[in-house]
Amino acid sequence: MNIALLLERIAAQDPRRPAVYLGVRAVMDYGQLRDRVARLAAGFRSRGLRAGDRVAICMPNSVDYLVAMQAALWARLVMVPINAKLHPREVDFIATHAGARLLIAEDPEIVAQPVHDGARIAAADVDKLAAGMEPLAVCAAGPDDLAWLFYTSGTTGRPKGVMLTHRNLMAMTLCYLGDVTHVEAADAVVYAAPMSHGAGLYSFAYISAGARHVLPESGGFDAGELLDLAAELKRVSLFAAPTMVGRLVDHAVREGLTGDGLKTIVYGGGPMYVADIRRARAALGSRFVQIYGQGESPMTITVLSREVIEDDAHPQWLERLASVGVRQSAVEVRVVSESGGPVPTGGIGEIVVRSDTVMQGYWNDPQATTATLRGGWLYTGDLGVLDEAGFLTLKDRSKDLIISGGSNIYPREVEEVLLEHPAVREAAVIGVPDAEWGECVVAYVVAQAGYVDLAAELDALCLQRIARFKRPKHYVAVESLPKNNYGKVLKTKLRRTGSGKT
Repeated sequence: MNIALLLERIAAQDPRRPAVYLGVRAVMDYGQLRDRVARLAAGFRSRGLRAGDRVAICMPNSVDYLVAMQAALWARLVMVPINAKLHPREVDFIATHAGARLLIAEDPEIVAQPVHDGARIAAADVDKLAAGMEPLAVCAAGPDDLAWLFYTSGTTGRPKGVMLTHRNLMAMTLCYLGDVTHVEAADAVVYAAPMSHGAGLYSFAYISAGARHVLPESGGFDAGELLDLAAELKRVSLFAAPTMVGRLVDHAVREGLTGDGLKTIVYGGGPMYVADIRRARAALGSRFVQIYGQGESPMTITVLSREVIEDDAHPQWLERLASVGVRQSAVEVRVVSESGGPVPTGGIGEIVVRSDTVMQGYWNDPQATTATLRGGWLYTGDLGVLDEAGFLTLKDRSKDLIISGGSNIYPREVEEVLLEHPAVREAAVIGVPDAEWGECVVAYVVAQAGYVDLAAELDALCLQRIARFKRPKHYVAVESLPKNNYGKVLKTKLRRTGSGKT
């Protein structure tokens, strides 16, 4: 089934239900949203686009983004979301690799680039495609038809196109509604994170319930604006990267706010350290849910529920808080050895996943597909541990594992300790080549204002908390950590700087 049927269903039931807000102002009900989507879908088809053709969208969050995304699916085209913060050359690579027949972009430089096939139009001209069109009936699609072509963030080279079907998106949506948070018509989702990523994928859950879709007037994430929207609109939920959660908490603490009007903050997309979630919980209360997923199994591998995060009386609370929770309902999760065999409970291995949420493969990359999808399982490249209760704790990406003197060192374990120091804002641990040990541990540290040299104090803290061989040999003070457009730390960039001895 075409996932766009979720919109058709709710609009037919109650077309006057408020659907889209710009800030606190309602700008569209569900009947109007359906009409705009159906007319733009007709506009796409009038340009010669046919089922399976790719439509790339490279725009900041906006009402038009939501409409264009739904219209592509409505017309049984394939949505190719592109982060609007990417360089024009990166955008061009994705659009070309995807074979996009149409690219909608806000940046004039991107629109003006010559193309070998297809066309490019400015975001401001999207309405012209729909002008005068008769609404198109939602196009039938099979569950295994391609719906979404998501390009990985490319922290280690060229991004790959993850092929997601209508079945994948529907399974993801049902997991959200069943495992992450219940959604009702009175709820509102705010698109503060890029709609090209998790925020856009979660739109389907809120459409299915007939909830409100809120586009901040700033077009992105502003902590003060978001807290004001929540206080005014009530029952507001959002997806946020851990860096966004940190900024939200900083603002709330500074302004003496408690997050009135917030319902659920789903965080993921990078590590949330125990110290950070404890601080967030203390500042904003019982509003947090963590998900662990990948583009290859979008937003759906495990969930750390609100109830677990709040259960501080549980004897294993801190261990569970450091985990990414338990498998989502429609997902199988295992931890396996290098040979693919089972790892005993409590043992470290690669996380593998089997589910209707798992991608069909990588676009035009059979070699990468074969390496990642084996025997019906998605090999995530992440290392983790499953306990007896099914809680999964991430260790690191397999490529981030540090082997020093023949011993395995997991950077996240060291980072968790460093972040216990009150003067440490952020920390990233990597391994660098060492003639004697093979690799040695280097920690890059962002300190609070006023702190200059923390090396001695951090070394003492590590000696108190972890084995001596795991502690960093060098500490590098930096003003900020290099990150990609989704807030993930680029450890590959840190490795290229060398040992960084201080």
